[in-house]
Amino acid sequence: MKNVISRFAKDESGATAIEYGLIAGLISITIIGVVTAVGTNLNSLFTTISSTLAGVGSAS
Repeated sequence: MKNVISRFAKDESGATAIEYGLIAGLISITIIGVVTAVGTNLNSLFTTISSTLAGVGSAS
């Protein structure tokens, strides 16, 4: 019984899996944040371009 408890205490495979899971989660959160920010900026840019082009078409 002492041997089983000793092996269980030394086993780090579960801890490694948890660490990889946390790293993957942090990377996912970062990617979502960046994509959201870039998407908002692109939306503003395309709105500006669309308004400018609509103004140019009306002047003709």
